[in-house]
Amino acid sequence: QVQLVESGGGLVQTGGSLRLSCAASGSIFSINAMGWYRQAPGNERELVARIITGGNPNYADSVKGRFTISRDNTKNTVYLQMSSLKPEDTAVYYCHTIVSVVGSVGWSAYWGQGTQVTVSS
Repeated sequence: QVQLVESGGGLVQTGGSLRLSCAASGSIFSINAMGWYRQAPGNERELVARIITGGNPNYADSVKGRFTISRDNTKNTVYLQMSSLKPEDTAVYYCHTIVSVVGSVGWSAYWGQGTQVTVSS
């Protein structure tokens, strides 16, 4: 019912920048939140940054001052601008959204397929 399409991952050197995009489509009535999580090999998936509709963005401490999340509500798209990248930022980055679906009651959560970000030292 809801699809998330991510783009923008890749390989970058330490100190470089990347911009991730995630577009939500489908039977969306409204969006409660959009954000990004990441998972490195052997680690649990962790929140990177999130925007709740009507609220301020929140970030993991490890990315504050380096990453910026933004949303284009007209396109149901969320972006993650990543700067000053470090090798420890290497992970699969997943888009996440909480939406209300047309014809359904309550909120539902959806995940993107993930995009690989690799930072070389």
